[in-house]
Amino acid sequence: MRLISATSTAMALALCASASLAADGLGYGPRPAYLIDRMADGPLKDKLASCMGQTPERSDFSIGHRGAPLMFPEHTVESNRAAARMGAGILECDVTFTADHELVCRHAQNDLHTTTDILASDLAQTCVTPFTPANGDMPARAECRTSEITLAQFRTLTGKMDAADTSATTAEGYMDGTAKWRTDLYTTEGGTLMTHADSITLFKALGAKFTPELKSPSVEMPHNGFSQADYAQKLIDEYKAAGIPAADVWPQSFNLGDVLYWIENEPDFGAQAVYLDGRYDVEGFDYMDPATFDPSMQALADMGVVYIAPPMWMLLTTEGDEMVPSPYALAAKEAGLKLITWTLERSGPLTSGGGWYFQSVKDVTDTDGDYFTILHALHDKVGVEGVFSDWPATTTYYANCFGLD
Repeated sequence: MRLISATSTAMALALCASASLAADGLGYGPRPAYLIDRMADGPLKDKLASCMGQTPERSDFSIGHRGAPLMFPEHTVESNRAAARMGAGILECDVTFTADHELVCRHAQNDLHTTTDILASDLAQTCVTPFTPANGDMPARAECRTSEITLAQFRTLTGKMDAADTSATTAEGYMDGTAKWRTDLYTTEGGTLMTHADSITLFKALGAKFTPELKSPSVEMPHNGFSQADYAQKLIDEYKAAGIPAADVWPQSFNLGDVLYWIENEPDFGAQAVYLDGRYDVEGFDYMDPATFDPSMQALADMGVVYIAPPMWMLLTTEGDEMVPSPYALAAKEAGLKLITWTLERSGPLTSGGGWYFQSVKDVTDTDGDYFTILHALHDKVGVEGVFSDWPATTTYYANCFGLD
């Protein structure tokens, strides 16, 4: 286990923040051009190709989803610096808590076994499910939670690409499961983990705005006296302590109760609170049938909700070979709700169907160049105000080409 003290972590953050992006410059890298080359000929390809010589500019339309985890370990300093260099105007810290109720950036309270080196460290003994090797038809498994370790212990871990090989018979093999369309090229020295407060310091220094997501706890709440309201309030308090204006923060949650808490108790921050819509998991819900929406879009607006953020596939459907707004998208717009969506370049190449995030348009996508086709449908036809991306250079390029701030 590599030991990193709180002091050295703070120093690493300071060093990262000290080199301004004004000096480093923004850049797209080769991927946007690569995707444009693979698009079908037509007006959209011509428009995007005409922007090849443009100067990259930061855009709030481009949201770094856990940083830039297509190639960098998510929720690390390195991942977020990469996203900022690609022009992401807003960066994300998914927020959970440790045993001593300190807020840290992790996609889930119980993901340390797939996103860090915990199974190779002395902290493996804290895992609620120790590593168990694959055996016959039984896959390998493990579960390690931030709620089982202190902040000081959390800081000793390093980030890795989020992956696990469930056919593995050793912990080392289990941790070595990165999908072939991602990469371990930028993980050789490990990723620097962050607290939520660290992320605020870093994102501010990078010139980006903030979209923290309050993650659902894996432990029963209240947790040793720490209530859900305490949890939601502490997230906001850390922005206040850092002097961050509410207008630069879009707090998110899948829990509508958290969003309503912010609206009622922190109205300045609640005005930009984002309800992440996970109702696709609710029995009977059909994004193509507004009669199944409970609460309805208008009811959400009447509660004070301003922003709603479903996965991309819920906003699009097809008519022939065209992508068009879904009934879900039309109902949200009719109620006056603002739309943000997730996550571009997340679940695999479009040449093989694109996976879960692209299920509603899979019949009209057959090349990775269609990432731009999807972006254009989301912006031009649906009217989304921001798109989370695992590789923000793509969304930034599109935003710059179409003049989106």
